[in-house]
Amino acid sequence: MASSISGRAGGLLSPAAVAVAVLLSAAQVLAAAPCFPRVFSFGDSLADTGNLAFLSGNDSSETSLYPPYGETFFHHATGRCSDGRLIIDFIAEALGLPFVQPYWGGQNAGDFAFGANFAVGGATALSPDFFRARGVPMDDGIVHLDTEMKWFRDLLNLLCPGDLEGCKDMINQSLFLVGEIGGNDYNRPFLSGVSFRKIRSFTPSVIARISSTITELIELGAKTLVIPGNLPIGCVPEYLLLFESDKKEDYEPDTGCLRWMNEFSQYHNKLLIDELKRLRKLHPDVAIIYADYYGAAMEIFLSPKQFGIEDPLVACCGGGGPYGVSRSAGCGIGEFNVCDDPGKYGSWDGFHPSEAAYKAIATGLLSGSYTQPPIAATTNSCPQLMELNSSVEYKALYDL
Repeated sequence: MASSISGRAGGLLSPAAVAVAVLLSAAQVLAAAPCFPRVFSFGDSLADTGNLAFLSGNDSSETSLYPPYGETFFHHATGRCSDGRLIIDFIAEALGLPFVQPYWGGQNAGDFAFGANFAVGGATALSPDFFRARGVPMDDGIVHLDTEMKWFRDLLNLLCPGDLEGCKDMINQSLFLVGEIGGNDYNRPFLSGVSFRKIRSFTPSVIARISSTITELIELGAKTLVIPGNLPIGCVPEYLLLFESDKKEDYEPDTGCLRWMNEFSQYHNKLLIDELKRLRKLHPDVAIIYADYYGAAMEIFLSPKQFGIEDPLVACCGGGGPYGVSRSAGCGIGEFNVCDDPGKYGSWDGFHPSEAAYKAIATGLLSGSYTQPPIAATTNSCPQLMELNSSVEYKALYDL
């Protein structure tokens, strides 16, 4: 890591700057007709394209609103928790759409001509009440799936005032991304010192909440939904530092990731896959697509050089140390370091992937190899995705 920065560089990202960035992104729409006219997205910081910037106002503690966040692609902070684009950005580009408008960045129906993103950094699947009832501290202001669904219904009232049935055709034709969500239902307790056994007991409730959201969207008319699983959290630099062990058996020999944490991610994903099987039987006319974030991300940790990544387990921006993170500093906090080339790192800030990693995961999804059924198979009018999918076999981690 070459450069060292004291404190936070640059100024606070204003809502106006976010709005300008969204408007400018419309110029990137491909000449071909979009595969889906709109995308609606729900989730947390892995998908937030700017909502946190509007909700936080002048909160200086939200580091993603400041440089060096956003430096690689946008060249300024956008509220995204990375150095550049996220998976949802690459999906929108592939579909022939502009970057998805943050819900809180729109003012009128015209601002949502291509859909809306309700994802917020720090969001959970379950409500704060769920955690407090189990002795886990959680602020009232935490955004969760119920909140994001309320915003979606509010948007429908804006798009089709007084007649939600009038939105049916639009909903039928749109693509819905439900997640990634659930990671913070585990992250917050892990960082609060809650026992692993207790955290694991939350997973069925997390899956049930994701399932009820899918059902609610289907009842509103959704016909194509992509539901991501969790990433391999045992490869997250902050967790590699927090749960550092001198026991060789705690680590995967091929990746250096924490074995028990990755097994937990697989447990979450297995329950999610089983639930999606059940929902497909109940709704055979709906495309319910599992997005295997875990499998796509593991390609990076197993074979990083094929993606141009040299340090898959190291944060580009952080406090130093073997994983690029420390207990005394973080990206945008204190005496933090920033690498010269984020594209060579698997992690941006110790918790969130770099743009290079996001791009690798998105490619795995869009090519069809890490979605089941393949995204391209859900539409006959998307030549971009059909071309990507033409020579790739799905590498299933589980029997779907």
